[in-house]
Amino acid sequence: MFYMAFMPYYILILAFTIVIDYIAGRCIENAHGGGMRRLFLIISICANVGILAFFKYFNFINRNILHIAQFLDLRYPVPMLTIILPIGLSFYTFQAMSYTIEVYRGAQKVERNFFIYALYVMFYPQLVAGPIERSQNLIHQFYEKHYFDYKRVTDGLKLMVWGMFKKVVIADRLATMVNLVYRDPTNYTGLPLIVATIFFAFQIYCDFSGYSDIAIGAAQTMGFRLMDNFNRPYFSKSIAEFWKRWHISLASWFKDYLYIPLGGNKVSKARWCCNIFVTFLISGLWHGARWNFLIWGALNGFFVLLSILTKGLRQNFIKAIGLARVPVIHRSLQLVITFSLVSFGWIFFRANNLKDAVYIVTHLFTGMIDSFRHISLSITQIGSGKRWWSGFTLGDRYGFMLAVFLIVFMEFMHMIQRHGSIRHMLSDKPIWLRWAIYYSLIFGILLFGVFNRSPFIYFQF
Repeated sequence: MFYMAFMPYYILILAFTIVIDYIAGRCIENAHGGGMRRLFLIISICANVGILAFFKYFNFINRNILHIAQFLDLRYPVPMLTIILPIGLSFYTFQAMSYTIEVYRGAQKVERNFFIYALYVMFYPQLVAGPIERSQNLIHQFYEKHYFDYKRVTDGLKLMVWGMFKKVVIADRLATMVNLVYRDPTNYTGLPLIVATIFFAFQIYCDFSGYSDIAIGAAQTMGFRLMDNFNRPYFSKSIAEFWKRWHISLASWFKDYLYIPLGGNKVSKARWCCNIFVTFLISGLWHGARWNFLIWGALNGFFVLLSILTKGLRQNFIKAIGLARVPVIHRSLQLVITFSLVSFGWIFFRANNLKDAVYIVTHLFTGMIDSFRHISLSITQIGSGKRWWSGFTLGDRYGFMLAVFLIVFMEFMHMIQRHGSIRHMLSDKPIWLRWAIYYSLIFGILLFGVFNRSPFIYFQF
C-alpha cells in the first residue's frame, strides 16, 4: 500500500523482482554443481539489471544511437518511449541482487518464507531511497520478537525529527537559492555560481541524509536496526575517505559486488586503477541516465586515481615545506581541498544538462572583482533596496544569512558527534534541558521550514 501510493500498477514490477529472486535463491540452494548455481545467479542478475536498464536507460541509449545515426546520415526507426521511472527502482533492485549474490556465496541462508523475503525487499522505511540493506542484517530481524522499549522508540523519534529538520529547514531552504541560479545559470557569473554550488553540496547532503535519518529512525521505533548511511562526509580528508562516509550502503555495495570481483587492489597497478575508474563510472550511471552523471562518476574516479598516483609526491612536498609539523593546518587544507573537489563534481550532478554544467565550470571565477565590489557596497547600503549581490536581491539577504547560520549550526552538531551520538549524550541530561532541545527542533521546523512539497532528491533514482 505504501509503494502503490506513488504509482499503483508499478507494484507489478516490484512483485516480479521479488518472485524471480525468491525462486532464484531456492534454485541456487537446490542446484548440484557450480555451473547450475552460477546459471541461476546469472538469471537473477539479468532479470534485475534488465528491468533497471529498460526503465532507466532505454531512452538514454536510444537517444544516443539516434544521434549517431543522424550524424552518419542513417535511418533509425526506433521511437522513444514514454516511461515514468518507478520510484526507488535502483534501490530495491540492488537490495534484491545482494540477496541472491550472498546466497550464491554461501554467506546467507536461503529464505524459505516467501512473505519474509518480500518484506526484506519491500521494508517501507528504506524502500524508496535506502539505505540499501544486506540480507544478513535485516532478514533475521523479521523473526525476532520486538517488545515496546521507551528508550528505543524515543531515540528513533529523535532521529526522525533531526532528519526532518535537515530536510525542510536546511535542504529545502538552500534549494530556493540553488534553484534560482541553476535554473538558468547563464544569467550569472563568478561568486553566485560558487555560492550556489556550495549550497547545493549541503542541500543534497541534508536532503539525502535527512531521508536516511527518517528511515533509520522509523525502523528503530518498530525495533529494527538499519545501517548508518552517512558519517559526517564533509569532514573527509580525501575523496577516497569521502566515499567511505557518503551513501555508505551504496559505496559498500559497489565495493563488495563490483570492485572486489573485478580484482580490487590484488592486481597490477594499471588494472587496479582501471577497477577503481570502472566502479566510479558505473556508480555515476547508477544515479541517472544522463551524461552529466557519467562525467560526475568519472570525475570522482579521476580524483581518487590522482590521489593514489601522486601520494609519494605529495608526501615529499608536505615534508619539504614543513607542513607535517603543523597538523591542524595540514588537516584544514585537506578538508578544504576535498570539499572543493567534491563540490566541483556536484556541478555536473546538479546541472540541468551538460551545456549548463560546462557554462558553470567555465564561468566560476568570472567577474569576481565586481561580485566583491557589490558585497562591499551592500555593507553601506543596507535597507536601500539596491542589488547587493550579482544574482541575489536584497529580499534574499536574510534568507541567505539564515541558510549560512543553519549550515554552521549543522556542522557544529557534527563536530560534537565526534565524541559520540548526540541522542545518547542527551539521555544523560536533565529532563528540562532535553525537552527544551526537542521543542526547539520542533518549533524550528514549524517556523523556518519550507513546506513546498519538495520531493527528496534521491527519489528520482
